[in-house]
Amino acid sequence: MIRYFLAFVFALAFATTLQAQQQQLGPDKELTAEDVEESIKTLEKPMYTPFVELYLLDESKALRKEMQDTRAELIEKVVEKELSVADKSMSYATDTVTYFFYLIAGATSILVVIGWNSIRDMRHQLTSLAEKRVNELVVEYEQRLKFIEEQLQQKSEIIHQNQAEIERTNEVHALWLKASQETSQQNKIAAYDQILDLRPDDVEALSYKADAVLEIREPLWAISLCQRALKLAPDNGHAHYQLACAYAEIGRWEDAVATLEKAIDISEAYRDDASVDPSFEQLQDHESFRNLVFIDQDDSTDA
Repeated sequence: MIRYFLAFVFALAFATTLQAQQQQLGPDKELTAEDVEESIKTLEKPMYTPFVELYLLDESKALRKEMQDTRAELIEKVVEKELSVADKSMSYATDTVTYFFYLIAGATSILVVIGWNSIRDMRHQLTSLAEKRVNELVVEYEQRLKFIEEQLQQKSEIIHQNQAEIERTNEVHALWLKASQETSQQNKIAAYDQILDLRPDDVEALSYKADAVLEIREPLWAISLCQRALKLAPDNGHAHYQLACAYAEIGRWEDAVATLEKAIDISEAYRDDASVDPSFEQLQDHESFRNLVFIDQDDSTDA
């Protein structure tokens, strides 16, 4: 309040001075800035008292201090603003780097997961493909080994059969040799039976056994053996010849001649055998027998 009062007093004194100066110049002339400056220079006494001067000095000092405080406050606020901006910038940069790092880490994790899944899927597919191929190869080689095993088994069976057949053939040959060396018809029949045990369908053994049976006067047995042999081999001449002998032994002359004719058709050697065979002794005078057996003799007699 005192400040305003002193300012008013100073202004009033200055205005009084200006009014006095205006009166000196006259009413028709206006004051200019130069007149005011000139009047200030020509003042004879100061316009203010020591009290006013002290007040002005205090006010200037207070104003200077206030300006310094204001400047310091302004500088402090500017510094705070700059620090705040720097802090925000640093925080923004830190957050940006952090988020960018998180983004890179997330992308890397996704790529790693995708890559791991791809590698795992690839590994699984390769494993499945390898297992499938191995299984196919195993099945293929099992089939091949099974086929080879079957072939080896068949060949082994054939070898065993051949070995058994060789042994059987050797034994049969030994029995044939034994039968040819035997003088007893019973022993011959026993040898032929052993041959038939080894080879039930041996036609030669059946026909030669029939021959031995005829020697012991068993024509019906011989007929059975010959018929059995002829079922196996209808073109066997020896079986036909022995059957003809058996028919002659029991008096079936016509059957004997017809069967003998079949034997001679197969081999002419049976004609000579029949001419001297005791089984056909009763047929010597039989016309059909003589016409069949003694053709050359009948031709010479007619001549």
